[in-house]
Amino acid sequence: MPPKTTVRHFEDNLTDLDAIVTQLESNQLSLEDALKAFEKGVKLSQECQRVLTQAEQKVQILLDKQDGEHLEPFDPETNS
Repeated sequence: MPPKTTVRHFEDNLTDLDAIVTQLESNQLSLEDALKAFEKGVKLSQECQRVLTQAEQKVQILLDKQDGEHLEPFDPETNS
């Protein structure tokens, strides 16, 4: 069950991050509150990135076990 907990935690972090962005875009926070929200957003973003990196590593390991297939770097400019 740990993967579901991680996924749920990731989704909760994304929801919280979206709420912070909405607050910051509203321009209704004091400077102090905006800085606190921004700091929390940075921490949430870093945590989300960590979870995504771990997921990518797991996918890479699984693909490496299958006939030597490898992930190709994704380039949004060339891959529609």
